[in-house]
Amino acid sequence: MPNRRSVLTMLGGAAGAVLLPNLAGAAGTLEPLKDIAARKGMRFGCAVGWHGGSSFAESDYGRLVARECGVIVSENGTKWPALQPQPGPHRFGAADEMVAWAKRSGMLVRGHNLIWQSRRWPPDWVNQYDFGASPAQAAERLMTEHIKAVCTHFGREMFSYDVVNEAVDPKTGELIGNVLSQKMGVIEQIDLAFVLARQYAPGAQLVYNDYMGPGAGSAKHRAGVLALLSALRARGTPVDALGLQSHIGDMLPHTATAAGSEWRKFLDQVTDMGFDLLITEFDVNDRKLPADISARDAGVAAIARDYLDLTLSYPRCRDFLLWGMADHVSWLQHWPDAVRTDGLPQRPTPYDSELRAKPLRDTIVQALKFMPPRANSAQGQLYRPADR
Repeated sequence: MPNRRSVLTMLGGAAGAVLLPNLAGAAGTLEPLKDIAARKGMRFGCAVGWHGGSSFAESDYGRLVARECGVIVSENGTKWPALQPQPGPHRFGAADEMVAWAKRSGMLVRGHNLIWQSRRWPPDWVNQYDFGASPAQAAERLMTEHIKAVCTHFGREMFSYDVVNEAVDPKTGELIGNVLSQKMGVIEQIDLAFVLARQYAPGAQLVYNDYMGPGAGSAKHRAGVLALLSALRARGTPVDALGLQSHIGDMLPHTATAAGSEWRKFLDQVTDMGFDLLITEFDVNDRKLPADISARDAGVAAIARDYLDLTLSYPRCRDFLLWGMADHVSWLQHWPDAVRTDGLPQRPTPYDSELRAKPLRDTIVQALKFMPPRANSAQGQLYRPADR
């Protein structure tokens, strides 16, 4: 994590020009991030907001994504409410268009997500469902029908799934219940999701995905995630990896060093249990950084540099995805908790809204170049999950 001296230096008005290179110019003159990552055995990509049709693929932004990324994941289009907003057959049309574009562009696709644990995010009809006289069996049937439908439809087109998303309450560290877990128990419901995913997607990487972070305010969240992973491991639940959402930012200089120590301890504990790691949703919230663009971009790059240097030092981290490649598509522009007090747009991604590369991109390049090689990365071969 950034120490006090490095962050304060990077936030100086001239820091961006002196300490970070000027990346102005066409993205086409830069080596693609996916190629830099692949030489170390890592997959690189980002989330896309696919809404159907070819407008995304044919846009300048779509071409940038295809050039830079070897992996994509849908922001919302493969979640349960999008695929089955009403009872009955799943609606795969828009997701199929996205997958077809990815294949034409030589990209892999991750699935996000089979179960979003929050009470808010099952489809409305599931929340209102009459589970009848045998509620546990009815809940199991709904989960089976959904996970089977998704996994069998996409088959090997999805090499990895966020099977369960955000199951730990960040304030308490306790597991989050929902309408399904009320019928069968929380740990039982989470276990079932992974068992079904392994059954119907036997070759896919199965991931538990959450947004716990390095800071002191995330201590209970980290502890809860460790407890969940430990419980799943004890049950023999087929979980392959932990997804680190990595929506970083808000890291004040006087807490950054301690946060780094706690983050390393957390990652050590996860990998010691035998889990792989993924960075699944990376961006940098800049709401506490100065308004000046050069200083703000320098601060974003400084925070990212130390987070990535630490996290990518783990060879079990083989996937690195951003939650958007350019500022204008970032969810942080619309999330109420990310609004800057000065009203300025966020600058959380490697490219600005005009698709010009920023210092954050160079930070990512350097982190990829200097991280240790991943397993099976000899001669630039890209790691893929073994068939199971």
